[in-house]
Amino acid sequence: MIKSSSAFIDSKRHFKILDALRGVAAIVVVLFHILEFYSGGDHVKQLINHGYLAVDFFFMLSGYVMAHAYDDRWGTMSLKDFFKRRIIRLHPMIIMGMTIGAICFYFGESEMFPKIADTSLWQLIFVLLIGYTLMPVPPSMDIRGWNEMHPLNGPAWSLFLEYIANILHALVLRKLSKLMLGVFVAIAGIALIQMAVTSPNGDIIGGWSVEPEQLRIGFTRLLFPYMAGMLLRRTIKIIKTRSTFIFSSLLLVLVLSFPRLGGHEHVWINGLYDSFMVILIFPIIIYLGAIGEIKNKYTEKACTFLGDISYPIYIIHYPFIYAFYSWIMNNNIPINVGVWVGFGLLIIIVLLSYAILKLYDEPVRKWLSTRFMKK
Repeated sequence: MIKSSSAFIDSKRHFKILDALRGVAAIVVVLFHILEFYSGGDHVKQLINHGYLAVDFFFMLSGYVMAHAYDDRWGTMSLKDFFKRRIIRLHPMIIMGMTIGAICFYFGESEMFPKIADTSLWQLIFVLLIGYTLMPVPPSMDIRGWNEMHPLNGPAWSLFLEYIANILHALVLRKLSKLMLGVFVAIAGIALIQMAVTSPNGDIIGGWSVEPEQLRIGFTRLLFPYMAGMLLRRTIKIIKTRSTFIFSSLLLVLVLSFPRLGGHEHVWINGLYDSFMVILIFPIIIYLGAIGEIKNKYTEKACTFLGDISYPIYIIHYPFIYAFYSWIMNNNIPINVGVWVGFGLLIIIVLLSYAILKLYDEPVRKWLSTRFMKK
């Protein structure tokens, strides 16, 4: 039996296909961002058009896995131990992602990122130190020009919300009955649909800034999928069946890469698509992944690898994307060249993610677990 990456000797059985689906989604996110430059800011022209929904999939998967891993432990596990577990699991790679963001920062100097040229080394170091805590910075401290709450590593906004979800889980959500949780899920689902169909672009993209509207988008994107994942784990019995890895992976890729709907004239149609995928299709994909039983060692190796690199890929890739965008802009790189370089960059990110996992993340988490968790 091949073990998934874990710092805790008492970790429950992993859903290896679900772990692998996280990796598949993370790779699609990287491809989404690599190709995003060539859309020229036009959402309709974006290739791998719905890659942004991977974040909502991550939130739902997190709610499902957290309910599975912890909801029967609260009689023997303190809040302090729970939060230590989450910090040990997530924070070493947050620190690594911010560090890579700082190293890559000045390579992103271009018209696309207008504030880099005027950012001093001391300003960069100050924002880096704040980034290590995962505390958001306000627009007044933006050093890139995109008003991100984490200008050194934009996708860290979703980890900030993940921490908030974990706090809500420990203090409130775990105590709710299935009925009450279902009520909150329904309310959050209505809010998600309303946001999606009334969005100016007909999507649920956003959440990366502390500006009020961006925070509204971020929390709306967080609450439904996270609570729905919890409810799914509580209510649906898992009966192991044949391997579902290939089918669930293909379904997920299809959802994330599907072309834009409605064009510029009927953007609300795409909002309905986003809502439908998050509310109905993602739970099906997660259910399929949960019931799947791996039948051969090659599938098991593939699932373990994808699961292990999923988090490192997601949290380190965007600093390289910043530099990639600037290289394209500064050198007027055509799409037929940029795409191939981008695919090469994807391979480098995958290999680097695995190296960081083995040489940094796993040893650090193991040391932190030994040092700070109860024996």
